[in-house]
Amino acid sequence: MARILITPRSLTQEPPRELSILTEEGHELVFSTPGKLPGEAELIELLPGCAGWLAGIEPVSPRVIDVADSLKAVSRNGTGVDNLPLPDLERKGVRVLRAEGANATGVAELAIGLMLAVLRSIPAADRGIKAGGWPRQRGKEMRGRTVGVVGCGAVGRQVAQIASAMGSQVLGYDPYPRDFATAGPFSWAGLDELFSRADIISLHCPPLPGGAFLIDETRLKAMRPGAVIVNTARAALADEDALRTALDEGRLHGYGTDVFAVEPPEQGSLAFHPKVVATSHIGGFTDESVSRATEVAIRNLLDALAS
Repeated sequence: MARILITPRSLTQEPPRELSILTEEGHELVFSTPGKLPGEAELIELLPGCAGWLAGIEPVSPRVIDVADSLKAVSRNGTGVDNLPLPDLERKGVRVLRAEGANATGVAELAIGLMLAVLRSIPAADRGIKAGGWPRQRGKEMRGRTVGVVGCGAVGRQVAQIASAMGSQVLGYDPYPRDFATAGPFSWAGLDELFSRADIISLHCPPLPGGAFLIDETRLKAMRPGAVIVNTARAALADEDALRTALDEGRLHGYGTDVFAVEPPEQGSLAFHPKVVATSHIGGFTDESVSRATEVAIRNLLDALAS
């Protein structure tokens, strides 16, 4: 049967039981270094001879695809494919499959958690107590505040629904708006209106074409004083230098992020700013999300290999 490359960190660090579906079908599994994003050299070494690939968020260069002599399908255990050289894959006739919405709940709940952590200074309180202090910073409540959700796909819709149920007024932006139910007030808005009105902004969209920043100095200056930004989508959406300036000047109350241009982030980077709450790209890293995403990715891959 087929050789299948496994590279998502959530699957190489602790291979879940769902992968047994592949071995029971007679396929041979090839794993990248456990718990680490594989680099170009490792992918070039492992990919030849593999007909299938369960892929994560690791950057994939055209050089990697050049050596994919047997590859029929790449199956993501998530939805983003901006790390893949899609024209090169299309040229070689390789199908690209996505686990649509499988990790939406995990990412949405983390986004809400980051909002609360920033608003209530939870990490600072925890660090202070463990250092022997008793820090008490006055926080802010979500109830009564306006939450702007940029990108209302599977994740953004859940964030909007949770925030609404917590008593926030929600503004949503999406290039392809679709109606969905929320517990409280919800309305669609253009980007400029959303950024000027929202107290909390949560990003759930792909990177902009051409590498432009969604969050730049101009956008930050248009936001309400003391606003909060949460990013569980892509590091490339935000200009880190502009964010640092806004945080230093007190224009931005805080930034909660699960994504970084370099992972793990380098010492002294924005992740180490005292007004930043950082998590280690764990949005979809829950028992439930990993299980759902793995099952969908495997089913997609098996269907593609059988066709």
